Amino acid sequence: MTTTIEQPAAQASAKGIVVTDKAVAKIRAALAKEGISPEQGGLRLGVQGGGCSGLSYNIRFDTQPRERDRIFQFGDVRVFVDPKSFIYLHGMTLDYQETLMQQGFVFVNPQATKSCGCGTSFSA
Repeated sequence: MTTTIEQPAAQASAKGIVVTDKAVAKIRAALAKEGISPEQGGLRLGVQGGGCSGLSYNIRFDTQPRERDRIFQFGDVRVFVDPKSFIYLHGMTLDYQETLMQQGFVFVNPQATKSCGCGTSFSA
């Protein structure tokens, strides 16, 4: 059974995941470049053990949700999160930043008690 939770892109929620408008636009463009249909596929966010702070973020594209995924809808873009990862990601905001030094997705996670300098791993 698939659970669907819809969140507006600009509204933060302690129980869901927020994706900023800038991140939604980048996800949409990347899905098109990968040839993944937004009606079927989406962005998969996850957490796995490892990294310099204990847990690391995992981000990739998926052609379809899995059976127990939570699905978040932001316009025509969907984000999939497995139940174990959702424990560490609920309340998180996914943003996209471009600066002179770097560009990429940024995880703003209130669950993280400490994170590494690169921003890709954390402790909860």
